[in-house]
Amino acid sequence: MARTHGLENAMTGLNLPLSTQIVWLFVLAAPVACVAWTVTHEELFAELHTWCVRQSQRPRPLLVRKFFYLFTCEYCFSHYVAAAAIAMSGYRLLQPGWTGAVFAWFALVWVANVYMSLFVRLRLDIKRERVEINVEEKEAQARETRETREIRALRR
Repeated sequence: MARTHGLENAMTGLNLPLSTQIVWLFVLAAPVACVAWTVTHEELFAELHTWCVRQSQRPRPLLVRKFFYLFTCEYCFSHYVAAAAIAMSGYRLLQPGWTGAVFAWFALVWVANVYMSLFVRLRLDIKRERVEINVEEKEAQARETRETREIRALRR
């Protein structure tokens, strides 16, 4: 019989202290957020995203349109990624069994979406800083050009 370190049994029940369950929640949320964001936003999956957008807007049955839409929305897609993470890890939160899986699922989706919101905010801040730096550089170049013209005009 294969020897385990008790993690498999501990993850499915209440053998883990609450602090460890919370650590698992925040750790599992990172790959959930990463996968949900990458599939729905990054260039790597741009063709899939574009195709799914087209499929979700075509006149089809509602369930078919919604199926394709879930690949274009990080919030929607994160529910499915979180469900897969819980199924693969056996993670349960607060309760053993299916109730712990449901609690874990909703909490994991929420934390993953907080991570994605923070990521978006960070990207926007970085982009804003780049724009501000570019504006300042252009202003400095314009000042330098003006000063050079003034010096040349004084020399004549």
